[in-house]
Amino acid sequence: MSVLSDTIEKFIKNLMGEYEGKIEIQRNELAQHFNCAPSQINYVLATRFTPDKGYIIESRRGGGGYIRVVRLKIDEAEHLFRLVTTRIGEQISKRDALDVICRLIESELVTQKEGALMGAAVSDKALNVPAMLKDNIRASILKQQVLVLLSKEAE
Repeated sequence: MSVLSDTIEKFIKNLMGEYEGKIEIQRNELAQHFNCAPSQINYVLATRFTPDKGYIIESRRGGGGYIRVVRLKIDEAEHLFRLVTTRIGEQISKRDALDVICRLIESELVTQKEGALMGAAVSDKALNVPAMLKDNIRASILKQQVLVLLSKEAE
């Protein structure tokens, strides 16, 4: 199921790239296109197109219903500050840290290479400490990385 979710996510993101960050789709038509249940489309939208990842989902039910996906435009410094103060917190899971890094790449605040380095720094391989400490250390590292980006934005 993960491969199908990845394919649907990529398809939607490609559409968004073609239509300047805002698309309207019909869930049933998209489900037919991918030969899957409409609930699979809901799953992808609910997990991969969240406000934390920079998206807003709007929907209208009924015969002419649609799902609108909008990529948020962000004030870079404000977004980075919000990441440090609210999103990361005292601890962060590996998955959530990678989501934050992915959002930074998509927002073009960091390059793919910088994002890969950030991801490596917060990976379980790099954090050779007991499991109960990893999420706390991961949060500290990620906060410091984002603070460096924030200081570059202030320049």
